[in-house]
Amino acid sequence: MAERGYTTRLLTEDTWPDFARLVEANNGVWGGCWCMGFHPEGFSAGSAEGNREAKLARVREETVHQLLVYDGDEAVGWCQFGSPDEIATIKNATAYARELTDLPDWRIGCIFTDRRHRGQGVARAAVTGVLAEIVAAGGGVVEAYPEQVDDRPPQRGAYLHTGPETLYADLGFERDRRIAKWRWVMRRQVTG
Repeated sequence: MAERGYTTRLLTEDTWPDFARLVEANNGVWGGCWCMGFHPEGFSAGSAEGNREAKLARVREETVHQLLVYDGDEAVGWCQFGSPDEIATIKNATAYARELTDLPDWRIGCIFTDRRHRGQGVARAAVTGVLAEIVAAGGGVVEAYPEQVDDRPPQRGAYLHTGPETLYADLGFERDRRIAKWRWVMRRQVTG
């Protein structure tokens, strides 16, 4: 799957070194997350190194769905996705549960783009690639939890780790409900 010259590959033991280089080049991502925050165990490892080992264990056990975005041979971003059991920890969970009628088949957790590549379509390539992976896996209802950017004051130094609402709207997602002042549940049905 490619968009704007990017290619995508799933995070596996083979692509782990590319992922690790990207994370390490970005201070462990948010000080050591290693993209563990949305997994059921979250940050329970207690340190950046613990999170790294926990993520690697998930990769080895094949209990992680994550798509890496490449610019040539370099991984420049990713998008994490999975079932609600795999992506169990979402922002604003209490508000989310309040009006929950049915769980989705798939969730999109975080999106990350290397700071040198932001604003160049990496997130769009990532989410587009994830949707293709979900189609290949049989499809279903996909949920994301992006932040509203329209009609919002500028956010100095902010990074939208769940993506901007406009990206998802462009890709056919629709607002389901608000779960925070600037965060929405957005859904899309994809057919496999």
